Amino acid sequence: MSLRRQFILVFVAFSVGISVLGGSMAYRTASGAMEQELNEKLIQVGGAVAEVGLRAEPILLLQPGDEESPDFRGFQRQLQGLKRFAVDEAFIFRADTTSGELSSLVTSLTGEAFPVGTVLWELVPFLAEIRDALVWGEAASDIYWNETEERYYKYAFVRLEQTDAVLALRGPADYMESLFQYRRKVILGSAAAAVLAALIAWFLATTVTRPLDRLGRVALRIQRGRMDEPVPEELGGELRRLSRAMERMREGILHRDEQLRLMLAQVAHEIRNPLGGLELFASAAEEAEDPEERNRLLRRVRSEIGALNRIIDDFLTFARPLRVEAVLHDIRRPVQEAVELVEMQLRGSGGRLTAEFPSGPLWARADPEHTKRVTLNLLRNAAQAGEHVRVSCEGVRGEVMVSVKDDGPGVPTELADRIFEPFVTDKEKGAGLGLAIVKRVVEANGGRVELRPRGTSIGEGTEFRLYFPGGEELPPGEAGD
Repeated sequence: MSLRRQFILVFVAFSVGISVLGGSMAYRTASGAMEQELNEKLIQVGGAVAEVGLRAEPILLLQPGDEESPDFRGFQRQLQGLKRFAVDEAFIFRADTTSGELSSLVTSLTGEAFPVGTVLWELVPFLAEIRDALVWGEAASDIYWNETEERYYKYAFVRLEQTDAVLALRGPADYMESLFQYRRKVILGSAAAAVLAALIAWFLATTVTRPLDRLGRVALRIQRGRMDEPVPEELGGELRRLSRAMERMREGILHRDEQLRLMLAQVAHEIRNPLGGLELFASAAEEAEDPEERNRLLRRVRSEIGALNRIIDDFLTFARPLRVEAVLHDIRRPVQEAVELVEMQLRGSGGRLTAEFPSGPLWARADPEHTKRVTLNLLRNAAQAGEHVRVSCEGVRGEVMVSVKDDGPGVPTELADRIFEPFVTDKEKGAGLGLAIVKRVVEANGGRVELRPRGTSIGEGTEFRLYFPGGEELPPGEAGD
């Protein structure tokens, strides 16, 4: 199912559900309140008549054939007078709780339909309510539909004194028609709400799905490699952010493609030179008759192979994804290991390396192997640039800093802003990936690297600073009890 259809379906279902639920609750509340009001009205009328005008004893003395007697006529007129209190019919009958027989005594109806002693079959369905009235003194029936008169009615039953005579009052429940009209209006309103909700949902869904369709087509275009056109900016907060994110993605892919093209060109260039040397030295070694000259040429071959391997390693390191296993460790250890690897190289060339570490542990959260790799890379660069190299570690505002300084000629001004970009170098040899790899590895560990301004190092040399996240907690075994 499309997003537009889902949007319309949910919106319509919600609107109809709210309308139906609200209407049903209002209908039930109004129906219950009106029914309760009719109950109370009929019972109050019956109770007042039973207490004031109707005595059970003379009524219970009526016998068949007394329909024309003054007493019967008097009781009948009293029942007929209840019509002004919205009582449609009234009966006084004797209720036999054992057999369930309901024998008429007096009714508000004239004529010969209900003489004394007639069984009131009409009241038999309400036998349970009549029994409640005999026990509790009063009761009311549920609303029922009279098919003959096509009207809703309700009965109230009131016991006369402490006898088996019961007064039954029937009142019309005309409010049901109003409730039915209200229910019809609720149904029509729900239907109208569904149509309106569908229109609104269609409009809203269209305003959302059309930009998504456009962005989907743009994504497909980018997937097919057609990235020359920028992503149009959509209106609306979330869609605008999405279109901007896709534009940044497009620019990132273009930048990455450009880097890949540069890298491929650089790979071809950097590998071609050692291969040319290898071919030259191998040919010369093959033709050389002097063993010493042949050995010298073979050493040059091995040297070029080593340079070729280093170039390939740099490209692989830059291209492959990093796996970072950041742990809390004393950063002095991996830095000291890197120092030991470079120290012998400097001593052999007449230089010197100075290391300054704090006396206590300096905890950092990073990958120890990565820490060693980037420090070693900077130390080797510094050893190639100058004769005096100094490395130091210290904590700075919640971070751990590793500083590598040299007394070389420094970074040219025109390269300072781009020194960490791939393939940017001032050396005759090398792919220019060393500092780019350092930046990438340090940032993957949550840190950062910076080149200090010229003149802040030993002489006019260079200073690079690595910043790693500091450890806010002590490592296992260092915490106190």
